[in-house]
Amino acid sequence: MKGEMTRGKCYWGSKFLLLLDLEMSILMVEAIKVNIHKLSPKEKKGLVVVITGHGKGKTTTALGLAVRACGHNLRVSIIQFMKGDLYSGEWDGIKKMGCQIELIPTGKGFCGIQGNPYPFREHRENAQQAIALARQKMVSGEVDLLILDEIHNALHLKLVDLEQVLDLLRQRPPEMHLILTGRDAPQEVIEWADTVSEIKEIKHAYRKGIEPQPGIDY
Repeated sequence: MKGEMTRGKCYWGSKFLLLLDLEMSILMVEAIKVNIHKLSPKEKKGLVVVITGHGKGKTTTALGLAVRACGHNLRVSIIQFMKGDLYSGEWDGIKKMGCQIELIPTGKGFCGIQGNPYPFREHRENAQQAIALARQKMVSGEVDLLILDEIHNALHLKLVDLEQVLDLLRQRPPEMHLILTGRDAPQEVIEWADTVSEIKEIKHAYRKGIEPQPGIDY
């Protein structure tokens, strides 16, 4: 009996110490004050960022940069060169954010992929309209960050020409940020860029027969 009482006291004593430690931790966290500083570069410079590679996450990365730009009250325009025939969550997600972000899907899906009903001519016409729109956004003075989503795919499929893409890079206003995404970025574009990230596939769910999932894949 005495042993049971001793064990009970140890148990409740340990529980009390645990609660006391937890309360002290909470008080310490509340007592810590963090001063948030905002960096401001001495010289504002627009950057050219290339996001390429065969791994998942190129458009996702660009969308993340758009969210960050929103926090700094930058005006963002996203032109999607391939997407347009299949719903993707960012179309409505961006509208719900209440930011200065416009998203314009101009594509008709991936040209040449089995099941895509549109001929090459229509795909190229759409891509050419997207190039013209990108030029318009550049000279408008109303965009701080321009994202050309999957433009490298359009280039690889010959829906746009390399010289057209290089011409956009030449025309970019000095303070405008320009992001180009898509696999197989050409060396000529990479040489223009200030920052280049290559996303490499290590594993992908579809290789296990898992269907694309809403919110993750589209």
